Amino acid sequence: MAMCRMIFLRRFSSISSNPLRVCVVGSGPAGFYTAEKMLKRHEAAQVDIIDRLPMPFGLVRSGVAPDHPETKIVVNQFSRVCHHERCSFFGNVMLGSSLSLPELRSLYHAVVLAYGAESDRSLGIPGEDLSGIHSAREFVWWYNGHPDCRNLELYLKNTQKVVILGQGNVALDVARILLRPTVELATTDIANHALATLQESSIRKVYLVGRRGPAQAACTAKELREVLGIKDLYVGISESDLLKTPADEEELKNDRIRRRVYELLSKAATSNQSSPRSDQHELHFVFFHKPDRFLDDGHGHVTAVRLEKTALRGNGSGKQIAIGTGEFQDIECEMVLKSIGYKSVPVDGLPFDHQAGCEYI
Repeated sequence: MAMCRMIFLRRFSSISSNPLRVCVVGSGPAGFYTAEKMLKRHEAAQVDIIDRLPMPFGLVRSGVAPDHPETKIVVNQFSRVCHHERCSFFGNVMLGSSLSLPELRSLYHAVVLAYGAESDRSLGIPGEDLSGIHSAREFVWWYNGHPDCRNLELYLKNTQKVVILGQGNVALDVARILLRPTVELATTDIANHALATLQESSIRKVYLVGRRGPAQAACTAKELREVLGIKDLYVGISESDLLKTPADEEELKNDRIRRRVYELLSKAATSNQSSPRSDQHELHFVFFHKPDRFLDDGHGHVTAVRLEKTALRGNGSGKQIAIGTGEFQDIECEMVLKSIGYKSVPVDGLPFDHQAGCEYI
């Protein structure tokens, strides 16, 4: 870290008025698109991209599922930016540790913070610190080989049931990786340690839990279609959950993406067999429920999630929110993955909104 600081201080002892010097903190898509625009619009601009990791590309490398190679093609575009004569990449440089924000401001005309949200939101419910409970981000980083999570302890050999809290695209990615045949995953660029662990997995059932209903599902049709298309997978969806209210109809009327998602869920519910075979993997969509607490097996490990049934109420803006009804049910499981959103990490020298989980300037 001290060496990184020396490189920067030697490279730029002071700021001159020409050329424009820009530092982009973070080497994910936002960082590279910013650098690319700067290089195109300012013919003499010098752009440095720094990242706390030794390699660039951020979420393209660590967040995109390994069975989505078409999404990773953008790396070719970012590589061309990296090799631009007026652009440099510096890895192993951590803002706040290697260099402070005031130091960066003294070295550059402009500093762009594009490092994204690398922390997880908390549910704030009892039992959240039990072993066996992880964030979806940690799991995604684990199967993509991110250095922060490659040693994540996952005991899939002894896990039969997994509860995923959330029904967005990340939640569906996680469910797909857990349920997709490993012979297919072996042809992707999934991390070797993750593939080996998944090959030993005993997982039979995965539950995707959402606070609201299928008319409000936050995923896209493409992601949903992929998980529903897993070979020989039983999909459990309660037909009663698919009953639409006038408020649901109003929400769907102006949202083409959610209409398509709702149609796919409806088709899956009616076209599936009545019950799973004993040798089938199962994916269950649990709508209209929110987590209330995690239950302990007596040894500090999660054994179940207690869910509270919800009902939808209008919030006055044309959308519906989930309200607890006081009715509860438990779903037994050996592992929980929370896909409930991310938050940023505070940086010394910038005001931070802890409730929203982001900086504000």
